[in-house]
Amino acid sequence: MQKTIQLLVLFLVPLLLGTTLMAEDAADAAVSTLNSGDTAWMITATVLVLFMTLPGLALFYGGLVRSQNVLSVLMHCFAIACLASILWIGGLYSLAFTEGSAWLGDLSKLGLQGVDSSSMSGGIPETVFIMFQLTFAIITPALIVGAFVERMKFSAVLLFTALWLIVVYAPVVHWVWGGGWLMEKGVFDLAGGIVVHATAGVSALVLAKCLGPRDGFPTKLHVPHNPGMVMIGASMLWVGWFGFNAGSQLAANEAAGMTMLVTHISAAVASLTWMTIEWLKTGKPGLVGIVTGMVAGLASITPASGNVGPLGACIIGFLAGFICYFACGFVKQGLKIDDSLDVFAVHGVGGIMGTLMVAVLGTAAFGGFGVESVGAQLGTQAFAVLAVILWSAVASYLIILVCRVVTGLRVSAEDETTGLDQGEHGETAYHFE
Repeated sequence: MQKTIQLLVLFLVPLLLGTTLMAEDAADAAVSTLNSGDTAWMITATVLVLFMTLPGLALFYGGLVRSQNVLSVLMHCFAIACLASILWIGGLYSLAFTEGSAWLGDLSKLGLQGVDSSSMSGGIPETVFIMFQLTFAIITPALIVGAFVERMKFSAVLLFTALWLIVVYAPVVHWVWGGGWLMEKGVFDLAGGIVVHATAGVSALVLAKCLGPRDGFPTKLHVPHNPGMVMIGASMLWVGWFGFNAGSQLAANEAAGMTMLVTHISAAVASLTWMTIEWLKTGKPGLVGIVTGMVAGLASITPASGNVGPLGACIIGFLAGFICYFACGFVKQGLKIDDSLDVFAVHGVGGIMGTLMVAVLGTAAFGGFGVESVGAQLGTQAFAVLAVILWSAVASYLIILVCRVVTGLRVSAEDETTGLDQGEHGETAYHFE
């Protein structure tokens, strides 16, 4: 009996020691996959992208509307941030970034099941990746706010946003970034020319058309009540956009550095281009104009920022300032659509233009990288743009029909005259006593 115990001890002790050492090696291997530098940068980039919406976009849009509607715009942006967060965690992250099919992810991470502090996404914690992508899911529907300011019911805003994130945003994210069919085709869209700007821009145009114009449009001008607030919000967008674009490299590396540089160049060139055109047309360079040009430059460089160099950024910035400036007039005067804060003309047109131009400016001839065949890549980019435009337009229209039945779309004529701050939220932004 004693010999039997001795034999068991001699057998089990090495086995147990070996198992312990294997477990320690596995733990060390898991820890070693974490890149602390990349993780620190991605946490910073995540904060920067959230800063773009809260308070950047909120202040940018808030300053552009009349004083009796400023709180409603701030409320829209803040509520959308909260709503998108819950939906993203609840299931949209799983639909966007799990394998699933070529069209949509599965529900294997519904409610973030299976995700804990040790879960990894490349060299960064998956929790950081989830949060980074969540900030994109916040700002994209918030961009659409600019199309319906001063006249849409708050209940309809919430319902439209929820359905839009489920039906439009999550599927397109999966197509382009989550391993879906457009990603397999080789489309280039580093930070959202298609996923963010094309979807939001097209949907904004459809919503503005269905909602109808504000009273007096297009002859009555709706003057921004606080251009200073517009500039402050726009400046926050500019700063936050470095997290938006450079953060989309998902690493603190050389590519992120170049992405940051070209993002800044495009914004600066587009700002001066817009300002110059406005100066020549009106005789005066305006503050609202120069900052709007900046946003156009940022939206346009977004899809191309991972493939173009400084020369390409200059070209995209110039085209953004020029094309988007005249697109604003075309939408309002030509199409007679009251896209109030020019969401389609700036974000939609800019994002689409940048998505197409990467096929040319991403070549070595323009100091770019990653594009071997202009014709083949341009075909891929154009196909992806057309597919997403069609999906966004049709899906948005169907969502609008649902909202009309469930909540109604437009506030009463009385509330529209007195302002949504008081009519929808019972508050006033400015008290002069």
